[in-house]
Amino acid sequence: MKNYKFEISYDGTRYFGWEKQPNVETIQGKTEAVLSRMTGRPVEVLGAGRTDAGVHARAMTASAHLETEKTPEEILAYMNHYLPEDICVNDVKIASDRFHARYSAVGKTYVYTCYFGTLKPVFNRKYVTVLDFKPDVSKMQEAAAFLQGEHDFTSFCGNTHMKKSAVRVIDSIEITEKRGYITFRFHGTGFLQNQVRIMVGTLLLAGRGKLEPEEMYKILNGKDRKLSGPVAPAKGLVLEKVDY
Repeated sequence: MKNYKFEISYDGTRYFGWEKQPNVETIQGKTEAVLSRMTGRPVEVLGAGRTDAGVHARAMTASAHLETEKTPEEILAYMNHYLPEDICVNDVKIASDRFHARYSAVGKTYVYTCYFGTLKPVFNRKYVTVLDFKPDVSKMQEAAAFLQGEHDFTSFCGNTHMKKSAVRVIDSIEITEKRGYITFRFHGTGFLQNQVRIMVGTLLLAGRGKLEPEEMYKILNGKDRKLSGPVAPAKGLVLEKVDY
């Protein structure tokens, strides 16, 4: 039995997130079903993270131990033949026995996209959040600066009952605007449940003038989810890359 590393892209629109759940379609559930069929025995696929329902990925990393005579190229071809059209395996490699998609990761990049133009983004509608106002990008950049570094992000965690540490490191937050599209790019060592979407929702408040940038400091130190903004819609979020 060998350990394999997978890079997977998916459109999360019709899925209830990555993590396998009973009676609903998930990315983990789909990939495990295909690999179990291929090997003739149950297979557990471990993901680098647990993207929420409706969230997408360009390069989710996963790992699984398989007993098979197929080459990595043959495994890739088999998976892409049987997986639905909104899931694609980009790469399959043999990994070390100790490699774990989640615990071996040292960083992740998430990208969130909004649109404020007058015309409908017809062909991007599943992947951007349409705004009814034009945010002040400079204000959002100023507010984002308070979120960079090592902090307790309890105020930006969707799981209010989490007992583990909420301390995380965000290396960088880049906010850019081009032709009506606003892109938020976050890189950090790891993220809490809904953290990126809550940060985007809060930064948009600053962009709308409903929150002063320096209030981010108060929100962080308050360690209370009620202090931060709303959870931005899932469809605008993409897991861009996982670092090892």
